[in-house]
Amino acid sequence: MEENLSLKAFVVIMKAAKTLEDKVTNDIANRDMNMAEFTILEALYNKGPQTVRQISDAVLIKFGSITYVINKLAKKEYIERINSTEDRRVVYIHLTEKGKEVMDTVFPKHQAAIERMFQDASDYDKEIIIDILKKIGKG
Repeated sequence: MEENLSLKAFVVIMKAAKTLEDKVTNDIANRDMNMAEFTILEALYNKGPQTVRQISDAVLIKFGSITYVINKLAKKEYIERINSTEDRRVVYIHLTEKGKEVMDTVFPKHQAAIERMFQDASDYDKEIIIDILKKIGKG
């Protein structure tokens, strides 16, 4: 039987993704938050104020679940809701000063953990991975 390289590539990608996900989840858990909380804070930290819909689209959390996480973050005083001045139906989620301080501490450590995960790959390898996965993702 001939080796199916597409199937093998799929399995390797899925195993690698699971390994990376587990490592990232553990890294975030060591920083006293869960992945959903971190991804929302990270989106706000790097992109600025967003609507709930924009956050949901950016972090791939279901729209119904995101409200629960946003409420938890608001209770911790990491974020606040601010109504749009142009359209009162629109609410923007902002990082509070406390939320920014947390992310100023957590994000660089998280980024360093990801760098360690990819330490054996050269920049060229990383560019190839990005290009290939983009091709597959568009497929």
